[in-house]
Amino acid sequence: MEIELLHDTSSRIAKITLDPNETLLAEAGCMIAMSENMGVETTLRRGRGGGIMGGLKRLLGGESLFLSVFQAVRSPAEIYIAPKLIGDILIYEMTGKELIIQAGSYLACSETVEIDLGWQGFKSILASESLFWLSATGRGTLLLSSFGAIYDVDVEGEYIVDSGNIVAFENTLNFTIGKPPGSSWISTFLGGEGFVCRFKGRGKLFCQSHSRHRFGLEIGRQLPPR
Repeated sequence: MEIELLHDTSSRIAKITLDPNETLLAEAGCMIAMSENMGVETTLRRGRGGGIMGGLKRLLGGESLFLSVFQAVRSPAEIYIAPKLIGDILIYEMTGKELIIQAGSYLACSETVEIDLGWQGFKSILASESLFWLSATGRGTLLLSSFGAIYDVDVEGEYIVDSGNIVAFENTLNFTIGKPPGSSWISTFLGGEGFVCRFKGRGKLFCQSHSRHRFGLEIGRQLPPR
């Protein structure tokens, strides 16, 4: 599998070339264009995290019920995919460690990567995020999407990030939800900053430059009353 990221970080497109009989699993609806010899199938996925329950778990994790399966038939084939929202694409190589993915950030992966539901507890509700996040395990290539640009942080100790700007993090990191440093609970609720995630440990953290939640609130204010 060869992946080339096209355009700038505000509107990424991934050009993926598959070898004969090689398979790509992707979020339903992300395909832009593809070669005529690319086979396409819609599935709930087989194996761990598959079937009806696997599809329902993905719904709880903010993803589509179905996955699209693309396979090069007899000869190499290429496909172009992009996120549903304008933003960046991250290529992450899975090496056996677990990666926790924020709702809506999964885009595609090789068939050797397993996607299942990850429980982050009721603290996620306090952060105005999904109660369930996705968990990626196995070995292979994983593509994540963001709203805006993606940047990564090598956490060694402690790091604080707004809950709406998280894309993914390695499971060697733990997090708690709280108010921003130096602020009171009143300013946290009324000042617009909201809760933050305080990560502790050692591992990689991926963040996005914009928040879907805040963008939705801003657009909602601009709409005329019904």
